Amino acid sequence: MQINVNTDHTIDRHQGLDEHVTQVVNAAIGRFGEQITTVEVHLSDNVREKSADGANRCMMEARVTGYAPVVVSDHSATLHQAVNGAADKLKRALDSAIGRLHDKDKKHPSMKHMAADGSSAAEIVED
Repeated sequence: MQINVNTDHTIDRHQGLDEHVTQVVNAAIGRFGEQITTVEVHLSDNVREKSADGANRCMMEARVTGYAPVVVSDHSATLHQAVNGAADKLKRALDSAIGRLHDKDKKHPSMKHMAADGSSAAEIVED
């Protein structure tokens, strides 16, 4: 899984920030590693946009093999809180999205599965 960190002109990007984002993302969604090709992380500080939940914004987009990209965002008072909040939301969204993929696979087994009597999966009626 590749993690790309992007910032706007209001964020001072440095090695420590990249490492923090990478650690948080890996801790949250590392278990999905083989199913996710790329995570794009966009950080911004919307100082002009006053909001009750904070001006710092973190948007994460995970590209999942066999599924549409999963996108979440979080606003918070600090950049680190926004990164942690977005990572938590991404974990929940991926649990749901990848769970749906697995459910779909269970409902439509591939033809290569054979029943005990040698009949093909297409002949098996599922409950």
